[in-house]
Amino acid sequence: MLTFLILILGFIFLIKGASLLVDGASAIAKQLKLSNLFIGLTIVAFGTSAPELVLNIIASFQGHGDLALGNIIGSNIANVLLIGGIAATIYPIKIQSSTIWKEIPLSLLAFVVLFAFANDQLIDKSDQSIISRIDGIVLIAFFLIFLYYTFSISKVMGEEDISTKRSNTLVNILKVLLGSIGLGLGGKWIIDSSTTIAQTFGLSESLIGLTILAIGTSLPEVATTLVAALKKNADMAIGNIVGSSIFNIFFVLGISATIRPIIFNSALNTDIAIGIIASLILYYFVFAGKEEHMVEKKEGAALITTYALYLVFLVWRG
Repeated sequence: MLTFLILILGFIFLIKGASLLVDGASAIAKQLKLSNLFIGLTIVAFGTSAPELVLNIIASFQGHGDLALGNIIGSNIANVLLIGGIAATIYPIKIQSSTIWKEIPLSLLAFVVLFAFANDQLIDKSDQSIISRIDGIVLIAFFLIFLYYTFSISKVMGEEDISTKRSNTLVNILKVLLGSIGLGLGGKWIIDSSTTIAQTFGLSESLIGLTILAIGTSLPEVATTLVAALKKNADMAIGNIVGSSIFNIFFVLGISATIRPIIFNSALNTDIAIGIIASLILYYFVFAGKEEHMVEKKEGAALITTYALYLVFLVWRG
């Protein structure tokens, strides 16, 4: 019981820490006269993926490769099927052409690159499959290309009005510090308690990563996407889903592998395939017999149902 309590407390610290970090950093960025668009593309995007980043860094240092990979793959599947489904069920998501032809393909490419880097045994006939430090550096390079793309978009779209509301600099710095401490403590508690739960109940670390950690660390994306959907801001909703998926594989996994090479469990190939299929399903729903590219409410319900079936499969397999 104490282990589960620490796990829940860890998630509370993790999510609240990410929120404080985003609030404080965003306020400081506005004081430095950075545009709202720049803040959204960098600080907010980082904040919603900060739980995955912190957990994976801690897992990498402690040698829990299955937890790290399970968290990333599971979070990306949850982004498309669960979070995308919930958003579309609340309000149909109309998707712009740039997202259709650039962002979604890039998130699909991320899964394909992960499959290629992780399958040394399958592709090179090696004795062991490892996501090496070189692989991690290449993933980070892909992320830098994505950042360059987002910054080029911001220049094309132009600068937004910057809020002139003043805020206390010391308070904002304190938020950043407290948020960072919350992320660190929460992340350590989650990793330690998850490992204990896996050992106690005979569950694999990959199962814990694909389910409990994946859903728990996706809570910031859930909150952001729900607010965007309720405000009928389709661009923000789909942008948060796709952007977080790209961030998770290219940056979070890149950093994790650079810290410590990750031994790949070939059983996770099934989950990578499901991630690719989920992206293709999203593509199908966008184009299926419509004049406008959008994901409707009934299709959102289908995405949620697909995710529920995936969870049943995980429990059966695990």
